[in-house]
Amino acid sequence: MRILSMGEVLWDIIGEREFLGGAPLNFSISAQRLGNQVAFVSAVGADDRGRLALQSIQAHGLSTEWIEVLPGHPTGTAVASMDASGSATFQIIRPVAYDFLNPGEAIFEQLAELRPDWIYFGTLVQTSPGNEALLHRLMEAAPSARRFYDMNLRPGQWTADLVQRLSAVTSVLKLNEAEAETLFPLTRSPKKFSLEQFCELWSRSYGMEQICVTLGERGCAVWSNHSLQTFPAKPVEVIDTVGAGDAFSAAFLHGLGHGWSMERTASVANTLGALVASRAGATPAWTIEELYADRTEMA
Repeated sequence: MRILSMGEVLWDIIGEREFLGGAPLNFSISAQRLGNQVAFVSAVGADDRGRLALQSIQAHGLSTEWIEVLPGHPTGTAVASMDASGSATFQIIRPVAYDFLNPGEAIFEQLAELRPDWIYFGTLVQTSPGNEALLHRLMEAAPSARRFYDMNLRPGQWTADLVQRLSAVTSVLKLNEAEAETLFPLTRSPKKFSLEQFCELWSRSYGMEQICVTLGERGCAVWSNHSLQTFPAKPVEVIDTVGAGDAFSAAFLHGLGHGWSMERTASVANTLGALVASRAGATPAWTIEELYADRTEMA
């Protein structure tokens, strides 16, 4: 399966340690590790963090061909604060290199050769108007690709209008329960919030195939074919949750793209999210054998 991913590269600064991150990068690394071909569009600065980021990305087996190096703009950073449960909140520093994506016209010729099955994107980089325009150009250049919107709303880093515009070009949406509740007033429903009501109204408004809602330790819920199903999580001892949702997205998209049943897709996605949450950093080491340890089949 071929995936075009667009978004931020940044360093998560947690205490005195720094971990390479950014939701689209985390997703791309996991998607590549699952056996997919991933082209990742982003940018770093011509600084030490940028050079180290490129080295680390290559070490993860992900191509840096479509990652620009932009002198005059620093590599992205996010300062994380962890609570007692291992959940993180971020102070995101901007503007930075990923706010100024400009990969050039050659990328559109390369897209004809890549022929992506999916285009993956989030919210953060789209707050720069030039980046949102680039996303639309990429979609126009790959009209047959389905679109996976991994919402990842960060405080102060999104607007309702932007989220609605991105939802309107989305095939499959993934968000968490808190984000669904935050967006529920935009549906103009007179009813009290329920996850099922949100999914019904949001999918109807934007014509989405599916909506996947992560529920933390309770697993996930998937809206498909006009009904909501829930799938339990795999219990683990949580070290930190940074990157867990991104790994979940990679496995969920992987399952959809390979035509798995929803039960299998959600189970594997929950398992990979739990694996990452049980280890430090956004892109910790894990193996395919670990992912499928409790299953009789592998893919």
